[in-house]
Amino acid sequence: MEISGPIIIGIIFGVAVIISVIYAIIQGQKRKLTAGVEDMIGKVAIAQTTINPKGKVLAEGELWTAIAEGDKIEAGEEVIIARVEGLKLWVMKKSKEKKEEK
Repeated sequence: MEISGPIIIGIIFGVAVIISVIYAIIQGQKRKLTAGVEDMIGKVAIAQTTINPKGKVLAEGELWTAIAEGDKIEAGEEVIIARVEGLKLWVMKKSKEKKEEK
């Protein structure tokens, strides 16, 4: 019994597709989950209003209510998100040392 050329090519193509799918599934399982508000901690946001101690910041493209940890923060300043509680972000001023490193 002989196997024709098109059948061999079809089998090789099918095996390649199956291997590609298995590889993609394995890579997807290895990836760290980066969803939700937990991922926002440590990220930079921009103060939209003066935060003393409450105000608004723009983080991840959304407007959030923010509470300042420490000093008063002026509108337009960059802040670091320290923690998230419900729909409020606790933020602190981005230090000058971090700005100079970039």
